[in-house]
Amino acid sequence: MITNFLLVALGGALGSMARYGCQRFFTDQFPGHFPWGTFLVNVAGCFLIGIFWGLSFRSFSSNEHWKLFLMTGICGGFTTFSAFTLEGIGLLREDKMGLFFTYAAGSVILGLLATWAAIRLVR
Repeated sequence: MITNFLLVALGGALGSMARYGCQRFFTDQFPGHFPWGTFLVNVAGCFLIGIFWGLSFRSFSSNEHWKLFLMTGICGGFTTFSAFTLEGIGLLREDKMGLFFTYAAGSVILGLLATWAAIRLVR
């Protein structure tokens, strides 16, 4: 069990450093009001988790350690948005449209409201 935590921690550290580097790069390259760094990191993270998920059925299906390191660790550290989209796709694949829309809308709306409420609370 401790090995699993260490794999997630190592992947998370690498993913977080990659996110920071990418966000800084894109923010410097495209200054302005639109948050290009975060936007592009989220899209790239979704692409990466899709590749890792697809490869997990071909290359490392029996090795849970690779999944923990790559998907939970690196992608989770890079952007949790990738996990959100993968879970949403899972609901769609199971034909759970109502749950998908509840999950997607609820995550975005309640996430925004929670952040706003927390900012208001600490002011």
